[in-house]
Amino acid sequence: MLNDIGGEQKLRDLVELFYDLVETLPEGANLRRLHARGHGVAHARVEQFNFLSGFMGGRPYYKEKHQHMDVKLMHAHVPIRKADAENWLFCMRKALAEEAHTGPHIDKLNAVFERVAMLLINEVPDWEDHLAKSE
Repeated sequence: MLNDIGGEQKLRDLVELFYDLVETLPEGANLRRLHARGHGVAHARVEQFNFLSGFMGGRPYYKEKHQHMDVKLMHAHVPIRKADAENWLFCMRKALAEEAHTGPHIDKLNAVFERVAMLLINEVPDWEDHLAKSE
């Protein structure tokens, strides 16, 4: 699948554009907030590429670094709501389209992204809700 989108450089371009969209579009607002509570968007740019490379059949940089590819584990501490998953998908679909990735392989990739994004929706209390209750 990585070769279907043009290899590592095209994946890097996609991830950079995706996070540019996350950082500028209204749909990225809560995603930015969630990343700000973690290691930040700059870190996410690197790790997203690392993960997607292995996920798409390329070099498994993320697994080499972290010894796993468990996307649920990566996000277990993050309060992810349906709107967050949908906004992530919106930004990724827009990035794919802007990078002129089209065709059946991209339709399949979008379907996989949707399944994974929906699996990440959880009941982890929102950090602001938790802080308000503890005060």
